Amino acid sequence: MPGDITEAAHCSAIVEKAVEAFGEINILVNNAAYQMTRESLDEISDDEFDRTMKTNLYALFRITKAAVPHMPAGGSIINTASINADQPKPKLLPYSATKAAIVNFSGSLAAMLAEKGIRANAVAPGPIWTPLIPSTMPVEQVKNFGSEVPLQRAGQPAELAPTYVMLASDEASYISGATVAVTGGVAII
Repeated sequence: MPGDITEAAHCSAIVEKAVEAFGEINILVNNAAYQMTRESLDEISDDEFDRTMKTNLYALFRITKAAVPHMPAGGSIINTASINADQPKPKLLPYSATKAAIVNFSGSLAAMLAEKGIRANAVAPGPIWTPLIPSTMPVEQVKNFGSEVPLQRAGQPAELAPTYVMLASDEASYISGATVAVTGGVAII
């Protein structure tokens, strides 16, 4: 559904359309992000900071809040965090801050929704090749993207997807409040 998730009304409309089509929401994956590489704090405008917060954090909050009343027991919420939540990169300051907030949000949400039987988890990808990478990083950084992890390469989305499938499945019925690292060998705390 095309639209701007930085707008509260669009976040509600996404959930309304899903409920209209399916009657309920069993699985919610919040997987949207905005980032820009900046060398200094002075380069980060208020507008850019707001856009990062609204895309990465506010939209997640608004969509989750709208979806939860339509989720039955056994439902699963999976939020995309990042390795940057634990190992923030100075050049991705606003992005890293939102990803740390998502980990914390997911843990709090898991405890809050436990009595309803709804699970909430986060996935913390390391370097994964997505359109976000070449569109938000300098060319030199893109050339070496992923080489710093123990596996010495960036991952592919297909290598990340099974984690989401597992967390959404009934086999993960006792996993809630977790942050799962898919990082090419970098440990998260």
